Amino acid sequence: MWESESGSVAGRDYDSEILSSNKYGVKTNGFELKDHSWYVASDIPSDLLIQVGNYTFHLHKYPLLSRSGRMNRIIYDSNEGDVNRIEMNDIPGGSDAFELAAKFCYGIAVDLTATNISGLRCAAEYLEMTEDLEEGNLVFKTEAFLSYVVLSSWRDSILVLKGCEHLSPWAENLQIVRRCSESIAWKACANPRGIKWAYTGKQTSHMASPKWNEIKLESSPSRNQQVPSDWWFEDVSILRIDHFVRVITAIKVKGMRFELIGAAIMQYGVKWLPGLTKDGAEDEINNPRDGYSSSWRGGGLHMVISGNKEEPQNVEFKEQRMMVESLISIIPPQKDGVSCSFLLRLLRMANMLKVAPALITELEKRVGMQLEQANLVDLLIPSFHKSDTLYDVDLVQRVLEHFLVQEQTDQLASPSRQPYTDKHGFETTPRDTVTNAKIRVARLVDSYLTEVSRDRNLSLAKFQVIAEALPESARTCDDGLYRAVDSYLKAHPTLSEHERKRLCRVMDCQKLSIDACMHAAQNERLPLRIVVQVLFSEQIKISNAIANNTVKESSESSYHQPMITTRKALLEGTPQSFQEGWSTAKKDINTLKFDLESMKAKYLELQTDMENLQRQFDKMSKQKQTSGWSSGWKKLGSKLSKMTTENQEIRPHQVSNTHADQIRKAPRRWRNSIS
Repeated sequence: MWESESGSVAGRDYDSEILSSNKYGVKTNGFELKDHSWYVASDIPSDLLIQVGNYTFHLHKYPLLSRSGRMNRIIYDSNEGDVNRIEMNDIPGGSDAFELAAKFCYGIAVDLTATNISGLRCAAEYLEMTEDLEEGNLVFKTEAFLSYVVLSSWRDSILVLKGCEHLSPWAENLQIVRRCSESIAWKACANPRGIKWAYTGKQTSHMASPKWNEIKLESSPSRNQQVPSDWWFEDVSILRIDHFVRVITAIKVKGMRFELIGAAIMQYGVKWLPGLTKDGAEDEINNPRDGYSSSWRGGGLHMVISGNKEEPQNVEFKEQRMMVESLISIIPPQKDGVSCSFLLRLLRMANMLKVAPALITELEKRVGMQLEQANLVDLLIPSFHKSDTLYDVDLVQRVLEHFLVQEQTDQLASPSRQPYTDKHGFETTPRDTVTNAKIRVARLVDSYLTEVSRDRNLSLAKFQVIAEALPESARTCDDGLYRAVDSYLKAHPTLSEHERKRLCRVMDCQKLSIDACMHAAQNERLPLRIVVQVLFSEQIKISNAIANNTVKESSESSYHQPMITTRKALLEGTPQSFQEGWSTAKKDINTLKFDLESMKAKYLELQTDMENLQRQFDKMSKQKQTSGWSSGWKKLGSKLSKMTTENQEIRPHQVSNTHADQIRKAPRRWRNSIS
């Protein structure tokens, strides 16, 4: 403890002009509290009353004048003459700090701890208790305690910084916040085995610091004890958001790994923002203010907005928005600094709290950088602003655009042939990594479209934009996209035939699996043209598979039979009316092919006759024989008349084929949905 008498100033000579409590002081046995009033236990009656908040101090002038420059100016420079009452409601630290300062002026021993040093240091500055009045005054002793005791201790630095929350702007002007933040940052970045520290990983219920003269060396971890890299997370997370930002900024400057910084930010956000937890996300959306208020008050984090007379809920709303904005501003710029799930939940809260648009855009870019790590639950962000849709589809569209821009940037920045080892230990190339990311994002987008398609207010244009945002190479199979299309058709039964065709263009029928094709063949919601394309593409795939399997020698019997079974099942699942129409169409196609080949043969024959006739004409022109010319033309005329007769015979057959085509185009309602 700091003693104002012999313990700290013994052996020093003081000027006779400086008042000292040892020479002119009032002998006292201490202070007594009676109904919010402090009295000095002394035989001399008090001649000065000081009001600090709700507490009244009955003191004497001389002990205060001896060590406080502010008291000297108030009493001696006052125009009111003899001053007996003073109000000091603006003193930093309040009545507790003034009580300790008054005891110091009376020569009473004052115990300095990490919990009271910040308020007492600011109060000493406020009262101007400097070395000009007396050597070893309160400013000097509190500053020495901060520099040599607090800043050398991890735990005390945390507690002092926590105590500075209600001391603005005094704590900032006196550099207490800056020095404590740098001390914490230095210890967090240093090897914990090389410093005196005490980590438990949890916040104790009572955080009173031991007295300075009774403090013992804090226990360091043993040589065999493994110190976790996140040992400082829990202690730092008790700080107010502005002080937490100062600490994280100082840690960044000292070169801490960005993964650890991101993990500390995530732990802080989950602790103070209930909407960032997966379990509390829905409650936060349904009733954000109630959930926010309970956790805010229960957690003990309190932020002061001076002069704010708004309703408590509005104040808490703004405080939470400021916290979200602060966390966004300190997220490490590197990819994977924080998880994509955390970014999406933070983006959800940012939209709900109406955070600054620039920060929301920055957060969307960060999500786009690592969208392949996202999950569907976090991507389903509700529309908090005026919108017809239930989910914020425009936000997902912007995130997809950022993902594609980042993917193109990575392709241009990284050489495509340079291999490297991924996190699973496999050697791959940047191009392969980008392709895998596209495939994962495509699956995520298909699942997202399946969910949001149930919203009847979702327009066809928005659905198409998201479905067609990714390139075709991102999807090796369009089953997920087919499920989304079918779900949209089910939720929007009033779509016209043209709109159904537009919707189905987003998927490739050749990329559907056999199960999807069987479902599509009996799906009455799909346009007839799409069903025909599905069956035709599937038949081609089955034929190719059968042809490939017949070439194999060793595995021909084991793989040939399943293909026949699959084709048989496909045909059995197709309605009989469609099978008959398909058979008739195949016959007509074969007939037209035969007629086309016949016409080609006759054309070649006619071309040969023309060449012979040309040669004969050239020969006769030289010999000037007109009889040969006439016979040639007669021969050509007979052949042309023969061709005309044959064409007339073929024409009725073509008319009958046209009549069959019109019959096939008649609508048939033979499909039944099995969805």
